Amino acid sequence: LVLHMTRNMAVSTEEFDFQEHQHMRFNPLKGEWVLVCPHRMKRPWQGQVSKPEEEKIPSFDPKNPLCPGVQRVSGKVTPNYESTYVFENDFCALLETGPEPGEPKHELLRAAAAKGTCRVICFHPRSDVTVSTMSPPEIRKVIDEWANQIEDLGKRHMWVQIFENRGKMVGCSNPHPHCQIWSCDFMPNEGRKSDENQKAYYQKHGRPLLLDYIKVEQQEKTRIIVENDHWIVIVPFWACWPYETIVIPKRHVLRLPDLTNEERDSLASIMKRLLTRYDNVFKVTFPYLMGWHGAPTGRKMQEDNNHWQLHALYYPPLLKSATVRKFLGGFENFAQVQRDLSPEKVCDELYYDQVSNHSLIICFYVGR
Repeated sequence: LVLHMTRNMAVSTEEFDFQEHQHMRFNPLKGEWVLVCPHRMKRPWQGQVSKPEEEKIPSFDPKNPLCPGVQRVSGKVTPNYESTYVFENDFCALLETGPEPGEPKHELLRAAAAKGTCRVICFHPRSDVTVSTMSPPEIRKVIDEWANQIEDLGKRHMWVQIFENRGKMVGCSNPHPHCQIWSCDFMPNEGRKSDENQKAYYQKHGRPLLLDYIKVEQQEKTRIIVENDHWIVIVPFWACWPYETIVIPKRHVLRLPDLTNEERDSLASIMKRLLTRYDNVFKVTFPYLMGWHGAPTGRKMQEDNNHWQLHALYYPPLLKSATVRKFLGGFENFAQVQRDLSPEKVCDELYYDQVSNHSLIICFYVGR
């Protein structure tokens, strides 16, 4: 049987190349494999082509509920804020109180209580700006508010998730610069996987996984986009989304409130540099999903969380151009996550894009 299989299997004598040949890469944060097929980038695209998202957004829209002085659907009026502004989401997905499901009728029909709250943070009073066109001091105010919210909500909730949906392509319904915070009294799936895998690595090696990963990438020098004294931005070796990046502090940090003043200023600078490079890739305001992951809060703050390392993840959906997006299709949903464009190729594009084109033009246009 072995001889029969050997005779009928195609044996390649070609030398393996990460940039040309299909292979799998392991994501240590999720404990999952990613299929990488870089040769598929050569195929002609005949699928959906979306229109570029560029549109002229007014600095103030009297019908936009996130603009200062505008009444929201709830009847509440957004105050005339001049910097950041935080409010309880008028349509919270999670509520602090409510009835709980009882005992399951069957072990295959299990349900559990889910409580929490949801908030919105407006980054800026103007609608025609993005994080990439805001000044570092303005971005610093956003970072400070993130830290404040983690500190406040983390007193009573186990997980506080900060996330930004930037652009219509990722489902954002309002162009005003803002993010959301969902805090909950349970560990969500992604947070739980990251917690378990970082803990397993720490127990084995005695060091945080992501701090070791920084050292590996600094030695490899093939996937680092930008760094400064306190932060590093990498296209992860295991990235799923085409232009995915991870932003990591170089010091061991568990949560956003733990950042020093200097590290917060440094983060504002690195965020602006990263997002400006994103905008320059296809000369559009780059759509993305962004989320922060830090050590659990609430009652879990009493536990040892030294295995955790704070980090932010950016998941942009664009693939070949401003009009072609990445979809998680049949194989991705039913078998395994897959990507075409190699992380190293993406790093080349983001690394060599100069920080002077698209976003700075927008910055001048809106008078920032």
